[in-house]
Amino acid sequence: MSDEEKKDGKGNGDATGHASARKAIIKLRGVRKVYRRDTQEIPVLEGVDLDIPEGSFEALMGPSGSGKTTLLNLIAGIDNATAGSVEVNGTDLTRLSEGDLATWRSHNIGFIFQFYNLLPVFTAFQNVELPLLLTKLSKAERKKRVETALRVVGLEDRMDHYPRQLSGGQEQRVAIARAIVTDPTILVADEPTGDLDRKSAEEILKLLDLLHRKFNKTIVMVTHDPAAAQSAEIIRRLDKGQLLAETGGPFR
Repeated sequence: MSDEEKKDGKGNGDATGHASARKAIIKLRGVRKVYRRDTQEIPVLEGVDLDIPEGSFEALMGPSGSGKTTLLNLIAGIDNATAGSVEVNGTDLTRLSEGDLATWRSHNIGFIFQFYNLLPVFTAFQNVELPLLLTKLSKAERKKRVETALRVVGLEDRMDHYPRQLSGGQEQRVAIARAIVTDPTILVADEPTGDLDRKSAEEILKLLDLLHRKFNKTIVMVTHDPAAAQSAEIIRRLDKGQLLAETGGPFR
């Protein structure tokens, strides 16, 4: 099968192929997470085993306090597991120092937040450029990458606008451009539509679907919204720190 056939979705190499046909890019085994408050232990995750295939779009759902965001943070290397192993893109994150984790995140993870986290004194272009300032790229290469990322999210004509001059949906598009500008392997999204009206939310979900299908990005999204979860390839549910059976999205 040719690469073009794979890109066009005519074979198992397409991002929408069956999850079992793809290797796991995220592997969790026996993961526990316990927070401590004085002498009290607060268990959040209990013995989680999880495989997420490369190039999949997955939604994590569950009631408040079920451990969704904690699980997302472990996958992204933002938090550390109390026990068990967290292997992401071939690296066991539990074995990395804080400095090594920071370097690993900069090369592998793109973050999309509910409240955008844009700097109000920076333009859209400058906000998207921020992650690249930590790299050795030239100014010309940074400019090229930022313009490409803004073009992907449909905001190439808004690059000189400040966040206050953009709608909520446009701000989230800038945040997504910032997340993809380094070409990360995995995108993690924590309630990316939670602060948006329905129309804007649908536009953001279509954009995430584009990144999944056209650019073969692995996406892990936490959401409370069943409609948002239906955009995902796989819906996983947590309850009281335990992972329940997965269900397929609308295309499975």
